[in-house]
Amino acid sequence: MSSSIRSTADAQRERVTAAAVRVFAHRGLYATPVADVAAEASVSPAYVFRLFGDKEGLFVAAVRSTYARVADAMTQAGEQSSATDPRDLLAAMTDAYVALIADRDLILMQAHAQAASDAPAVRGAVREGLAAVVAAVSDGSGAGPADVQRFIAYGQLCHLIVQTDLDSVPASWAATLTAGISHPS
Repeated sequence: MSSSIRSTADAQRERVTAAAVRVFAHRGLYATPVADVAAEASVSPAYVFRLFGDKEGLFVAAVRSTYARVADAMTQAGEQSSATDPRDLLAAMTDAYVALIADRDLILMQAHAQAASDAPAVRGAVREGLAAVVAAVSDGSGAGPADVQRFIAYGQLCHLIVQTDLDSVPASWAATLTAGISHPS
């Protein structure tokens, strides 16, 4: 196969994967027909199957895409920061993460991926994604395991806050969860 055909297929795969993230983010693996993703990407369902094999393969590609975006953002934040202290580097990564999760499709897609982790391929993609994010945070910050764990845990809490719009809930239990955490609108 020539490289121009391969690059066209790779570009199409990326475009369809981006459409899959947008569509799967709203209904998940089990409730989303491939035809909906194909329509979003302006291609035929048959072409989607040719690129990804089946719906689960398409979903796995979307899962991998979201975790790759997070890992890349963490790596870039570490590289672009002039800080040398791990706490300051983690703060730079936090800022990058907060900006990234303003994309609700990304966090909803990851929530659906966790929910569909009963499927071995999806579970594997989530694990691979988490491994890449942990490596990016660890390597980019120089922080120890406990600080990296705390960073990831707060990231998951940020997902919950953004997904459920807890910032707008005027109750003490919501204030407990959102204390010290803010996100751009």
